[in-house]
Amino acid sequence: MRVLFILFAVLPIIEIALLVNVGSMIGGWNTIGLVILTAFIGAYFVKREGISTLQTAQAKMQRNEVPGRELVEGLMLVVAGVLLVTPGFITDIFGFMFALPGSRHLLAAQVTKHLKMHVVAGSAGVAGAFGQGFNPNQQNPFNQPNSQHGNGDVFEGEYSDNTTNDPDKRLK
Repeated sequence: MRVLFILFAVLPIIEIALLVNVGSMIGGWNTIGLVILTAFIGAYFVKREGISTLQTAQAKMQRNEVPGRELVEGLMLVVAGVLLVTPGFITDIFGFMFALPGSRHLLAAQVTKHLKMHVVAGSAGVAGAFGQGFNPNQQNPFNQPNSQHGNGDVFEGEYSDNTTNDPDKRLK
């Protein structure tokens, strides 16, 4: 909650104060020109890096690999584009940090590592909460061919768990 407060309340105030200070040093029109120039340069970088990231992700998908890092980098490029078009120098610094390949790759590696740890820990917690584990070697009954019934007809039915011997505890 504090991060959102800083983003939407404090950051614009700091940006305006910085723009006014820079404007008093180099002039108002020069400041506006600098902000527009950074937006155009940023848009160029985001477009170039976005196309490169998309091509890398497509190549990985053709090799049947999951493009996880490329997805994170793509999201970072979207955020970079928004930050670079937003007028201000602080947002431009963060935008260029997300758009330039060196810093973006470093940040994407950290985010991917963080997400992998949460996904692994989160899936174990969910399975444990329901008292079941996931067995990837277990066959999925929905992927079996329709050869059991011969003609491939679809059968509807109801299911109830009658594994308990107590008739009062059986599911109905």
